[in-house]
Amino acid sequence: MTRIRIDAVLVQAVIAGALSFAHLHDLAEAAGQDGWKAWAYPISVDLLLVAAWRRMRTTVDNRAAWAWFIIALAASLGANVATAGLLDLDDVPAWLRILVAGWPALAFLGGTLLVHAPTAAPEAHLESLPVSAPPVAPAPEPVPDAMVERAPEPAPELPAASSGEPAPPPASVPAATVPPALLDHARKLSDAHQAATGARIDSATLRARLGVPAHLADAITAQLT
Repeated sequence: MTRIRIDAVLVQAVIAGALSFAHLHDLAEAAGQDGWKAWAYPISVDLLLVAAWRRMRTTVDNRAAWAWFIIALAASLGANVATAGLLDLDDVPAWLRILVAGWPALAFLGGTLLVHAPTAAPEAHLESLPVSAPPVAPAPEPVPDAMVERAPEPAPELPAASSGEPAPPPASVPAATVPPALLDHARKLSDAHQAATGARIDSATLRARLGVPAHLADAITAQLT
């Protein structure tokens, strides 16, 4: 069986709320608001207090909520003090009757502004939100070492032949093979060069135009003549 635990703070809040509720009812009734209207006044004050308190807990800029909370608290405290014997409830002044009569419009305005004002998350709630880690860039792939081709080493010089033996003939250099398409393109360049300058194109100019090695440029120049 579940035991009902009595909270002293809750009991105190119920007693204080009942007394404040009764004082507001008595003041409203003395100011000319009889019947159900006198009971509606304390409900209006307490609801404005609760709405302002909730607004202060759910927004960062809570200056407006504090203002309406103080207004509702002043109405509740004023009724408690006025009904403690400091005010003749049989002869309520005119200014107090005006305040009591205008309270519903004021409470409606405060409740509407509190409900429809934009809400911003409190800083503590923002700090508790998880922060997503920034994306990690993938590691660059290793670049393979470039293979550098070394130029062939020059052949060692042969010793000079004796006077009695003839010198060996020089080694023949194989002729470079020129592709037909490259030869046709070179021929067009040669014709254009001769038409522009009046002279045949040389090997150096042809090499610069085609971007080919020197021996291939010499072979193409030889075939163009």
